[in-house]
Amino acid sequence: MADDAIFRKKFSIRGGDFAKAGEASVEVKNIIKEVGFDPETVRRVAIASYEAEMNVVMYGEEGEMDFTVNPDEIFLVVKDKGPGIPDIDLAMQEGYSTATEEMREMGFGAGMGLPNIKKNSDVFRITSEVNKGTCVEMVIKSHPQRS
Repeated sequence: MADDAIFRKKFSIRGGDFAKAGEASVEVKNIIKEVGFDPETVRRVAIASYEAEMNVVMYGEEGEMDFTVNPDEIFLVVKDKGPGIPDIDLAMQEGYSTATEEMREMGFGAGMGLPNIKKNSDVFRITSEVNKGTCVEMVIKSHPQRS
């Protein structure tokens, strides 16, 4: 991560708190819109940050989202303390889900979270340790619109 950050913020995410789910990603989206990133970059960041935040809400006990904006790229690192992912390759398959019936009734658990994060990121890394937690790192590149 370069030292030319124009904005940084850290968000706390509470596992199981569906009432506040998505608040961090909405704030991230609003900030990059204000900074002047193009609509396609805003869309990609909104999707990736929301999917990562929801994974923490659905599966983690607690987590955090570190958000850094540089002039031409956005860095997001989402870490949680939770069950971890025993098989990352399986979890990356579109349609694979470990969502509970209750989560599915709320409209979640289609198995597109991690694949959507990867699809909307220019750089994507995921590490996980069973019974410890998961870390998802994303970089979305763009250039602010110039007037």
